[in-house]
Amino acid sequence: MKAFVAGATGETGRRIVQELVKRNIPVRALVRNLEKAKEILPAEVELVVGDVLKPETLSAAIADSTVILSATGASPSIDPTGPYKVDYEGTKNLVDVAKTKGIEHLVMVSSLCVSQFFHPLNLFWLILVWKKQAEEYLQKSGLTYTIVRPGGLKNEDNPDPVVMSSADTLFDGSIPRTKVAQVCVEALTQPEAHNKIVEVVAKPEATDKSWEQLFASVA
Repeated sequence: MKAFVAGATGETGRRIVQELVKRNIPVRALVRNLEKAKEILPAEVELVVGDVLKPETLSAAIADSTVILSATGASPSIDPTGPYKVDYEGTKNLVDVAKTKGIEHLVMVSSLCVSQFFHPLNLFWLILVWKKQAEEYLQKSGLTYTIVRPGGLKNEDNPDPVVMSSADTLFDGSIPRTKVAQVCVEALTQPEAHNKIVEVVAKPEATDKSWEQLFASVA
């Protein structure tokens, strides 16, 4: 297995990269700024310059990778096209190139509540709407996928067990980004994660379950 990570220098993406490195899985990280990436990412990671908004850069960047993990996301800005471009067009470009490369599995980080149009997050240029459109594009692509919808993202880790549920069943809660990274990387080796949307939060009162149990519990 060789993993390609899009959004590798973001807060969630960098944790996905760290989790892959910890498991000795070779990583190619897609970055726009080489110098910034060198400061953020582990030395053993292969850095490749490209951009999901420039599909012509993606084929060479993916190279001989066999799986893709995408943690891209629009940054809050005054550009109303940001979420459309990054969350939808960027994912669409990645999916299209993945199909031509024969990618075995694509794991995409999305968000809780993407199906709720009247969610406050949609005030940020319909960000959830575009994430949902990207999910649907991936689902229809024919690629093996896992879509991970985390609750509110926390930078600090905690020992709370992960709660995993099927699409549109969790509507609040939070989760450390480290645990989201673990869910994404685990999905690569769990047959029960194939072609599923999993919603994840972490709760102190939850029962600790194995990853196999968690993925198997989702319809």
